[in-house]
Amino acid sequence: MLHNELLREKVYESVASVLPITIIVLLLTITIAPLTPGTMMLFLFGAVLLIVGMGFFTLGVDMSMIPMGEGIGVQLSKAKKIILPLLVCFVLGVLITIAEPDLQVLAEQVPSIPNMVLIWTVAIGVGLFLVVSQIRIIFGIPLSYILIFFYAIVFLLTFFVPEDFIPVSFDSGGVTTGPVTVPFIMALGIGMASVRSDKNSSSDSFGLTAICSIGPILSVMILGICYSPEDAAYSMVELSELDSTREVAMQFARAFPAYMEEVAVALIPIAGVFIVFQCIFRRFHSRQLLRILSGFVYSYIGLVLFLTGVNVGFMPAGQYIGSAVAGSSQPWVLIPIGMVIGYFIVKAEPAVQVLTRQVEDVTNGSITQKAIGHSLSIGIAFSVGIAMLRILTGLNIMWFLVPGYLISLVMTFFVPQIFTGIAFDSGGVASGPMTTTFLLPLAMGACEAMGGNVLTDAFGIVAMVAMTPLLTIQMLGLADNVRKRIRKRKLILQLREVEDSIIYFD
Repeated sequence: MLHNELLREKVYESVASVLPITIIVLLLTITIAPLTPGTMMLFLFGAVLLIVGMGFFTLGVDMSMIPMGEGIGVQLSKAKKIILPLLVCFVLGVLITIAEPDLQVLAEQVPSIPNMVLIWTVAIGVGLFLVVSQIRIIFGIPLSYILIFFYAIVFLLTFFVPEDFIPVSFDSGGVTTGPVTVPFIMALGIGMASVRSDKNSSSDSFGLTAICSIGPILSVMILGICYSPEDAAYSMVELSELDSTREVAMQFARAFPAYMEEVAVALIPIAGVFIVFQCIFRRFHSRQLLRILSGFVYSYIGLVLFLTGVNVGFMPAGQYIGSAVAGSSQPWVLIPIGMVIGYFIVKAEPAVQVLTRQVEDVTNGSITQKAIGHSLSIGIAFSVGIAMLRILTGLNIMWFLVPGYLISLVMTFFVPQIFTGIAFDSGGVASGPMTTTFLLPLAMGACEAMGGNVLTDAFGIVAMVAMTPLLTIQMLGLADNVRKRIRKRKLILQLREVEDSIIYFD
């Protein structure tokens, strides 16, 4: 009964997240970007699956992924020898990354490199950098030092990587921080940092996702240098003509088995790790185990529904709309339309829901879900606007990424450490399945209509989405710092006035 009430609450939250972007798309389809009836039905069915799937998934994460990740993190931090937790972190990073559904999609779209070579390269990159994260927490190394050092290496390597392969490298950092990976890694970080009692323990609980996003970028860049691929292109979305609601239903029916298998492959390694952990440490009692098992079932159902909805329903709509708007007499409207879509679409990312909720819990409400949500939406709006500008002008993405990351890294020295961790985590979290299945086809459709180079002009939108939250969240932290200083000064002035009045009366 309690689970039903919680599920109903999660579904209501999903409606509030998905409804705005659904309304925006519907308005576009009856004005400047009319969809065919079949594609419209795909989109509407997809929106329903999205809402229900997100409700199941967020409930499942609360019941299983978060307590499981925190439990493993706490146990690792209690280990007397450092080698064992580092080895476990590496294995966890590799297994969870191989399980990420978005990575399978990326591997299929890079024909110049065998699928398993790319998957294992990305997985090893995440595993190694999860070890780096554990070392940082153990020794209390500031997150800003880690980020500056490794991003300097990333941008140095761009001079040696084939130009067409750079988008694949940056996109790999985004796809690895998907709906399966993020909840577990974030909970793992909270668990590892919770054992410590110093003042930086809460801020150190964030930053694992940020660091783990760097690993795939570096590893895929090195792979690109070794392979020297001539073709790193992505395949365009194939759009089929649908004449009846039965054909629309059949599209979803054919997709369900594939995503059921994909999500099962994604969750089984995590379940296996948990079973081994429980057999060794006996951390959870029977009632907790039953709750975690129920959470796994909810997570499985939710991810199947969500991924089917976005891939089958949202992807064709995104490509159609991008193509129609760019092919109109006023293609410049791509920029404001893209910004509006970007502002609302981030609210429908399942991992974003997990991040904002955990931020509020860890900070005891001092950093609210609403504040983080608004900052993320503003950042994604700017990133999609810039992406549309690039499609119209052909500007090189490095003109935006280099100064953006440079400013964000400099800001790490001026904002509270916890905001730095949240900001860089947000960059990875925001570039999830909604970005790859709606915004990316939107950009590809627009680029095709404009006659541009899809590989260099359209791709990179994932990298932009991952970059702008770094700036907006840290600006939120900077504003919070300024407010605290102002309040402190006012308090000092008030105390001085009280002291002066006491002296005067004496």
